[in-house]
Amino acid sequence: MKIYYGFYDTREIQRGDIAVLRAASRTDPIINIVRAVPGDRFELKDLEEGGTLLLINGAELKNSAGRPYKFSGKRKQMLSLYERDYKGVIPANSYLLLGNLAEGSLDSSRFGLVEKAAIIGKASSSDK
Repeated sequence: MKIYYGFYDTREIQRGDIAVLRAASRTDPIINIVRAVPGDRFELKDLEEGGTLLLINGAELKNSAGRPYKFSGKRKQMLSLYERDYKGVIPANSYLLLGNLAEGSLDSSRFGLVEKAAIIGKASSSDK
């Protein structure tokens, strides 16, 4: 996997991009998938059998294996705060980043929305 540092200095961050971000608590960068961009609507939907699904622009969000992202506990709490505070809309210069694990990983379900300034590059498995 290649990392293109400074990629977003001259380009827009797109939904589906594999973003590289720095976190104050870590020496290594974190790599996550951009799942929602400014202006996207997001909503948490509680399931009768337990857990909470994440909807982006009205559609159930799924990982690359087709499994829906399902949150509970503190991960649900974190996303609920942003849903309430921003009335379900991703604010300007902020992004929802998730790993590919449907249950959550070290991503926005743990540390919240990510500001553009914290995204330091783009990762790619090809030379594009």
